[in-house]
Amino acid sequence: MAKTKQGQGTPATVALTKAGLPFTSHTYEHDPAAKSYGLEAAEALGLAPEQVFKTLLVEVDGKLAVGVVPVDRQLDLKAVAAALNGKKAVMADPAAAERTTGYVVGGISPIGQKRRLPTVIDATVTDHDQVYVSGGRRGLDLGLSPTDLIAITTAQTANIAR
Repeated sequence: MAKTKQGQGTPATVALTKAGLPFTSHTYEHDPAAKSYGLEAAEALGLAPEQVFKTLLVEVDGKLAVGVVPVDRQLDLKAVAAALNGKKAVMADPAAAERTTGYVVGGISPIGQKRRLPTVIDATVTDHDQVYVSGGRRGLDLGLSPTDLIAITTAQTANIAR
């Protein structure tokens, strides 16, 4: 387990440590010219893209929510709306996403956000023993079990990727 003291690290690492959940930290040199933050992380860390998940903020019927999908796939807006019993989903405004989560775009973690939002993780998360999500800044991913990811985010799973 990574060693992080209260007040050190990112809100994601602090939340995992406080919850007593095991995780690993993986850093890489972020390239500002990268077209896809998630695919950049998978490649830099030598991980299968389907095992690395990106965090996307959406508005479902005007309310913010979180969709988490593999980096090599896209979020199906209709599916995430349906999973949250909504009618319509659109991608959230990046400034609103940053303000609500406390993270910067490209480094938004599903863990340790300033405000807990309804979260849906693609059902493929359970296909893996270990998955990776942003650690709360560009160039940092965290590895943890899918069960722990679902628990700490109080997420539901559904088929939300295409």
